[in-house]
Amino acid sequence: MPSHPVATAGSSYKSILDSLTTAVLVLGDDLAIRYINPAAESLFEASLTRSRGLPLQEILVDSSEALTTLYAALKNGQSYTRREAEFGLISGARLTVDYSVTPVSLDPTELLIEIQPRDRLIRISREEDIISQQETTRILVRGMAHEIKNPLGGIRGAAQLLDRELSDDGQREYTRVIIDEADRLRTLVDRMLGPNKALKMAATNIHEVLERVRTLIEAESKGRVVLKRDYDPSIPEFSGDKEQLIQAVLNIARNAMEAAFENESPGSNAAPPTITFRSRALRQFTIGHRRHRLVCRIDIIDNGPGIPQELLQNIFYPMISGRASGTGLGLSITQSIIGQHRGLVECESEPGRTDFIIFLPLEDNQ
Repeated sequence: MPSHPVATAGSSYKSILDSLTTAVLVLGDDLAIRYINPAAESLFEASLTRSRGLPLQEILVDSSEALTTLYAALKNGQSYTRREAEFGLISGARLTVDYSVTPVSLDPTELLIEIQPRDRLIRISREEDIISQQETTRILVRGMAHEIKNPLGGIRGAAQLLDRELSDDGQREYTRVIIDEADRLRTLVDRMLGPNKALKMAATNIHEVLERVRTLIEAESKGRVVLKRDYDPSIPEFSGDKEQLIQAVLNIARNAMEAAFENESPGSNAAPPTITFRSRALRQFTIGHRRHRLVCRIDIIDNGPGIPQELLQNIFYPMISGRASGTGLGLSITQSIIGQHRGLVECESEPGRTDFIIFLPLEDNQ
């Protein structure tokens, strides 16, 4: 096997590369792996011992674009840089990375690849956008609610006065319609504003929350949905409002149930409606711009048809719904409740799999 630059340059250079947080690979002219540093081992879930001598595509599947770039670097002897490229791993995970390829002038030529993962930065940027959008939406809704509720109160009051003056029951029926519709509109505006009660913080077990929601969905679906559990028992209790969190998770689970029911269409050979409740503990995790020592991740996964891409970016806005019968308020309320707990809700969706992800910091939320 040909020696690689790290070996021939001496142990001091290998020590430097091993200490880098940037993932580094060295490939031979046959694109077989000669060396990967610990950062690359972690990124690609492959050790140097197991991967040395393997073709690159053994650890990076679905990387035809990268292979084209590498062959071009070998042929032309030029460096190349690619931004936000996507790599697929054997485990099924997908990575978004920036990478640079540099030919090393040895005999034969080898390639030095430096890789910077972008997924975390992209996620943080996306979360900051979500938080900013939610705050903007909250300000707009509050302003709109104020402008609606003031004249609405006047309309309702005038209808009540008119109702007292009328003696004809047929005419009073019209004033009652005005009063009822004014009340309905006020209720709708209040729901758009989300929970207005202060959180009642107490020691909360997230699995008690998930089990309550699971029981409710089982009852509401009359056993038509397969409910799976995949819990991490190591997650500790945290300070939260249990009832509000149940409502937040229930809003998502009900949407998941409705989506999963779409698999029951007559003549369909699709899998039975299924919802999975999953919990995991994450360490040193960033939500928005704030880093937390310990975070609980909750996944609520359904096997419905998925959310159209044109809706996916806006589903947490009030009045946005993918169903004709939906009000578009459930997810907005959920995001508000989780936001009050300093957490965040995200969604990933593709045909046959939609995953709503709740991140909740497990430090004291007081």
